[in-house]
Amino acid sequence: MSTTILGYNTSAPIMVAPTALHKLAHPEGEVATARAAAACGTIMALSFTSMCTVEEVASSCNAVRFFQLYVYKKREISALMVQRAERNGFKAIILTADTPRLGRREADIKNKMISPQLKNLEGLVSTEVHTDKGSNMEAFASRTLDASLCWKDIGWLKSITSLPILIKGILTREDAIKAVEVGVAGIVVSNHGARQLDYSPATITVLEEVILAVRGRIPVLFDGGVRRGTDIFKALALGARAVMIGRPIIYGLAAKGEDGVRRVLSMLKDELELTMALSGCCSVKDITRRHVMTEQDRLHCRL
Repeated sequence: MSTTILGYNTSAPIMVAPTALHKLAHPEGEVATARAAAACGTIMALSFTSMCTVEEVASSCNAVRFFQLYVYKKREISALMVQRAERNGFKAIILTADTPRLGRREADIKNKMISPQLKNLEGLVSTEVHTDKGSNMEAFASRTLDASLCWKDIGWLKSITSLPILIKGILTREDAIKAVEVGVAGIVVSNHGARQLDYSPATITVLEEVILAVRGRIPVLFDGGVRRGTDIFKALALGARAVMIGRPIIYGLAAKGEDGVRRVLSMLKDELELTMALSGCCSVKDITRRHVMTEQDRLHCRL
């Protein structure tokens, strides 16, 4: 099941997606997640809004890691975070491009969600925001995120780092082609956990559109809704290089800390291996488009 992502070996086509605020799930936070990922031979993407610092995660274990980036209005903050990641051995930058503004998260508004202080950003920006309109996370995002983010900013990002850049949040053929044109090293097909825009398409339904647009020029990672080994198999059959796991990692972390994350990754790997065996695939390279049938395929058959 082993493969490579941007040239780095991984035990399976599975990555830990960048998710925020791990200490809300477990006191050890992202450090526990990092150790579990390393133990499983899996690449972890650390969130810009992590509750452990870049330095704490980097020193927790020896492993390949990527760093997820938001672009703030104060560009110097984003630039500093990129430099810290590069200095601490992170191997790639994942630019989240689908959040020029935060989507309407009604549960956070109803519960008056208060964002904890982000240790990763200590001394750079405070999460303390006073608002009487519900979630202070929404107010914080509005104050910090750069809504003017556009394609030319890939050039700016390239100018401040030598690390390869992946762009996360691509859902259409047009954006996939543009991403290749501006020279990113990879694409992450993602709808931000379906939390940004109601009725945005499920990522599995647009994955092949992106794959066909890219035409193998850069790797495409798949994020969103992966809960079983069969889900991983389907994404690989449609052309993804690997999948990213978000919520299940947090569930495992909340249940049993580092061991819980290891268990989640182990379960997914075991399920993928069984699916491959029962589909006659001895390696991930043997998983092809003929192994899946989409709704479009079914419609074509009827015609």
